Amino acid sequence: MITTKVPPPVLPPNAWLRFDSIRGALRTAQPHAVLELGNGEGGLGAWLARQYDYTGVEPDPTSRATAELRLREVGRGRVLENRSDLSDERFDLVCAFEVLEHIEDDLAALDEWGGYLQPEGWLLLSVPAHAAQYGPFDERAGHFRRYERADLTSRLEKTGYRVVRFDSYGAGLGTVLQYGRNYLARRDAGGSTVEERTSASGRYFQPHAKFVALACATIAAPFRVAQRPFAGRDIGTGYVVLARRTT
Repeated sequence: MITTKVPPPVLPPNAWLRFDSIRGALRTAQPHAVLELGNGEGGLGAWLARQYDYTGVEPDPTSRATAELRLREVGRGRVLENRSDLSDERFDLVCAFEVLEHIEDDLAALDEWGGYLQPEGWLLLSVPAHAAQYGPFDERAGHFRRYERADLTSRLEKTGYRVVRFDSYGAGLGTVLQYGRNYLARRDAGGSTVEERTSASGRYFQPHAKFVALACATIAAPFRVAQRPFAGRDIGTGYVVLARRTT
């Protein structure tokens, strides 16, 4: 891990709400080699690449091109098109942010992802929370489901992981943002197939201009603080989970 001062990532407001939990989980895991599955446009990936031996996998060519450009600016890391390009490589930590809900057979995915880990390696996930909150934006983004705390814990345990940290995020601003995304999705259903909607989801609401990125960080900042007392409760809109491979 590199210890020099790292610039903040480029994230939309909702991703900022889970950032502190992700950063805390990384401090617990202390990985060297990190694999991010479904890295999208690389806003967080570029931040990870400044600190770790970073590999991303992103099938969508438009998102991948943006991620590759960001990594070239960093001077570290790589983005691959498919997991098959990984060969027999193993990593200290596999992360997948807002990815698992896009996969119909999520148990098979969790088991497969464990195969990329070193013995007793770490899995770091973020997922949308609460099945009852499944709405138009979930449909537009290509989600098969939202998760409950007990259900996700059970799925991880069934596939050979031990949950170490389980945070809720999004209490407050996350609820407002979710309402706004659902409102917009009712007027634009997105692609005609789940695959098309999933492919495009990594590009939704991503900031590109520097002033927009700064505005997103500024807007989210007070709400990141306000939500902290509720990390152990189920009143947010998403979960960040750190688990360790046991088999």
